[in-house]
Amino acid sequence: MTFTAADTRYDNLPIRRVGKTGLQLPAISLGLWRNFGDEAPLANSRKVVLDAFDHGIFSFDLADNYGPSKGSAEQTFAQILKSDLMPYRNELVITTKAGYPAWPGPYGAFGSRKTLIGALDRSLKRMNLDYVDIFYSHRPDPNIDLQETAQALDLLVRQGKALYVGISNYDQAQTAEMVSYFEDMHTPFTVNQYSYNMLNRQAETNGLLDYLGQHQAGLVAYGPLAEGLLTDHYLGGIPADFPIHRTNKYLFDQGTDAVVKQLNALNGIAQQRGQSLAQMALAWLLRSETVASVIIGTTSVEHLHDDLAATNQLAFSNDEVAAIKKILN
Repeated sequence: MTFTAADTRYDNLPIRRVGKTGLQLPAISLGLWRNFGDEAPLANSRKVVLDAFDHGIFSFDLADNYGPSKGSAEQTFAQILKSDLMPYRNELVITTKAGYPAWPGPYGAFGSRKTLIGALDRSLKRMNLDYVDIFYSHRPDPNIDLQETAQALDLLVRQGKALYVGISNYDQAQTAEMVSYFEDMHTPFTVNQYSYNMLNRQAETNGLLDYLGQHQAGLVAYGPLAEGLLTDHYLGGIPADFPIHRTNKYLFDQGTDAVVKQLNALNGIAQQRGQSLAQMALAWLLRSETVASVIIGTTSVEHLHDDLAATNQLAFSNDEVAAIKKILN
């Protein structure tokens, strides 16, 4: 059956401009990390992606190592592009990343010139694309001068393989160093994709969020629900095998009972606002104009719609902000 996108797809989900650049993103993007690839049924992946597009999500986040077998998420997305979304390519923001292990040998990871150029070539071939909209360095390389990474990203833009460049998992100091190189080369740097949620506020405390705002760049938040921790599923307790992301592990330093107490207190405020805890958690991040988009991951259309409803109530009263900060501190 031929897919025709809904005429109403831009009617409800807010769209945010990154600084003064030409890049605009939906407030919520769809990430294809854990739930897409060779082990996920294509029909279900297609259903979620197309429903997301019908409801205003035109930004899809990938990486060369996503999927149970590395690259398989890009292959799945390529099939959906081919069968349904390629007529809408000019509307889509397709992003991918390189830096984590994706193939054997010394060039299969990190941020060398050879690694990044080779990785993007492989990604474009997998997805049958001429270019991606944003290409990210997925993590800083501790073994090389970051200038090499910056120069490689700049070259890929000049070759027409990426429209904008981004970085991911770079702290404030590393971001500042990269920005200095990008400014010298006039590279279209736009965003830092960083782990950020209500409980993990390192992007605030390390100065990254403020720095990006001052330099007309944006933060794209991944893990905005802390792998589902910021939902009502764990109000009664957090299991010992909870799959906490490495960037959030420190949240359990004082034990999980303390986190459960925070979750229940936050849930009480969410209920007063007429939101679920997850919806309030997404809305909380979007209070900042520097947060260009939050990336959600789901295999369910129902959960997708629940998350999208977060944008129906983005405003927080002064009393709510004070109460939430008291819980989080």
